[in-house]
Amino acid sequence: MNLKKMLSMQKVLDARIIKAKGLEGQDLFPNTILALIVELSEFANEGRWFKHWSKDQEPRTNVQCDYTLDDEPIYRNLVLEEFVDGVHFFLSLAIQKGWEEALNIFEEQLDPDYFEGNLTAWFLEMVHFLNKAYMEKYSDKDMFAGYQRNAYFFRIAWILFLNLGINCFGFTIEQIEQAYCDKNAVNHERQNGGY
Repeated sequence: MNLKKMLSMQKVLDARIIKAKGLEGQDLFPNTILALIVELSEFANEGRWFKHWSKDQEPRTNVQCDYTLDDEPIYRNLVLEEFVDGVHFFLSLAIQKGWEEALNIFEEQLDPDYFEGNLTAWFLEMVHFLNKAYMEKYSDKDMFAGYQRNAYFFRIAWILFLNLGINCFGFTIEQIEQAYCDKNAVNHERQNGGY
């Protein structure tokens, strides 16, 4: 995944939104954390794995949503779309806090053999570490595993998030990057329309 490219794209989008909405100088971190949690919930909703009350627990990875002019069906991967919305907000948070380095992970951290067990437990652990990154206050000098402690919690949430997408839903790095670029373009179009 070309994080350098994606971070650059996200910086441009974030700066555009901040300028257009007159948000310069404001602490947007709490709102961005909340936005990420909302997107993670939408990702889970489309993934459907936790819906023990429903007979339909199939993830929404191939949903017919429209037709072409030639009357051919158009399908969308709603799980991937929501996942990539989460990527946007993870990148925004890293940019806001200067935690870009925390996004760099080792290939071994995406090992499917390491990532076994209950999907709900992994999801809740990810949200737990994301909340720790926000709620717990540590000094900039309070380090753990080479990272400022809040950045470390953020990093763990990011690793868990990527594992959910890659090892649980089978997304490839290339799919994630392409879907991110596509959605980034959509987000710019939305801003053009006064979103």
